[in-house]
Amino acid sequence: MKLDKFPDSYRYKEKNVFYDKLLSQIPDLIFQMTISENGSIKFPFLSKSVVSHFELTEEEIEQNTIDVLQKKILTEDFHAFLNSIENAKVNLNTWFFEFRCNLPEKGLRWYRVNATIERDGGLLVFYGRVSDTTENVQQELKLKISEQRYEFALEASSEGIWDLDVKTNQVFFSSQSMKMLGFEEKDSIMAIDKWDSRIHPEDIEKYKKDIQYHFENKTPFYKNLQRVQTNDGAYKWILSKGKVIERDTLGNPLRVIGMHSDISRQIEKENELKRTLEILNEQNKRLLNFAHIVSHNLRSHAGNFKMLLDIIEGDNEQDIKDESLIYLRTNSNDLSETIENLKELVDIHSDLKPIKEHLNLSQYLRKMINLLSEEFTRHKVDIRINIPEDLTVHFNPAYLESLLLNFSTNAVKYSHPERTPKIHYDFAIVNGEKVLSISDNGLGIDLEKHGEALFGMYKTFHRHPNSRGIGLFMSKNQVEAMGGRIEVVSKVNSGSCFKIYFNEEL
Repeated sequence: MKLDKFPDSYRYKEKNVFYDKLLSQIPDLIFQMTISENGSIKFPFLSKSVVSHFELTEEEIEQNTIDVLQKKILTEDFHAFLNSIENAKVNLNTWFFEFRCNLPEKGLRWYRVNATIERDGGLLVFYGRVSDTTENVQQELKLKISEQRYEFALEASSEGIWDLDVKTNQVFFSSQSMKMLGFEEKDSIMAIDKWDSRIHPEDIEKYKKDIQYHFENKTPFYKNLQRVQTNDGAYKWILSKGKVIERDTLGNPLRVIGMHSDISRQIEKENELKRTLEILNEQNKRLLNFAHIVSHNLRSHAGNFKMLLDIIEGDNEQDIKDESLIYLRTNSNDLSETIENLKELVDIHSDLKPIKEHLNLSQYLRKMINLLSEEFTRHKVDIRINIPEDLTVHFNPAYLESLLLNFSTNAVKYSHPERTPKIHYDFAIVNGEKVLSISDNGLGIDLEKHGEALFGMYKTFHRHPNSRGIGLFMSKNQVEAMGGRIEVVSKVNSGSCFKIYFNEEL
């Protein structure tokens, strides 16, 4: 039986049944909406999915359409909903609108409506569908919140993000990374060579080695500490971490993501702590050495006192007692001198931060020469000074006077008996450090034999009636208390040169 043998009414009825069955199988929410000339809105057709999805009751289906829409659509979206319909009516454009509904069971849902518009006599007919976009919207909201949190975390932290395309060698740097180096605070994309060129020459080899190890899968992630030059030419310590997140079929890296952290302050604090520990360690060594000196020297004097007192108490001969009293007086004077020397040493070490001033070296030297002018004249000392008149050193005034006196008097005291004494004072800057050299042509010192004991307390290397072995020891402690150091070059019967390195730090 062919379809065209049926009456037209029958075929129309069959077509409607067919379309109804077909539309009932479509999950989308299909509708037909009409708007009359007086603005009355009706829905001649709603798919079953519309009825069930919007939880429409039998009563609501029979109610005024506008009242039902107003009940379902959120108040803040309803007026915009009506306005969108009016705009579509005027322009006869495709109707597109997004809105929210608050349903009894499903709760808050997001929807998108699309419809084409046709004019049928005095009616405007909308044929369209409604899509439930709730899940997509919620995902977008979650993503947006996540991105906002991520952006806030980046702004709140001191860490920057980098993203390297290994194939093109182009790298993305976040605004925080650019800010670390003193550039404009904005996201940037540049060649990786621009970053590499700013790495300190001493760090570049390890930097390349560390990242290559990770590229070759020898390390689970990349980590490197490097000094990077900032926009103003200074260097910052940057801790760089990263991980390959994409490789090709051969295992070659395609993309690496990581972060930068400016840890310059942490490095400075660690270095400061290291310097403090070194100072404390040195102070402990000096304290131990001082304890040995005190123990040895005072024990020697105490032993002499006991021996002499035993002689005085146990011997009846007056001559022996008188001689012992003389020795007792001598030992007492020696003890007083020892205590005075130890007190002076204590004064140096007890002042952890002695006063430092910018002192004119030439003026202090000439002042010392005036004080020793009689002794220099008597020994016909040949003095030569090669120091700029306006040169200053950052040092303690009392220590500087003591240093110049000690080294100058030693040069005269240990001058060679067969030649005229010479003392030369020279100044130079060596590797950025100010250095005063005091050289003589005296007896000299056998450094291979006495080098380690040269600056020891009560260490003497020549027979001289006024040698106490305290001058070099005190001078070394004074210079080190100022953060400097002393070096010596000497040859027996040729003379010595003492070099004083000044620490100019405040």
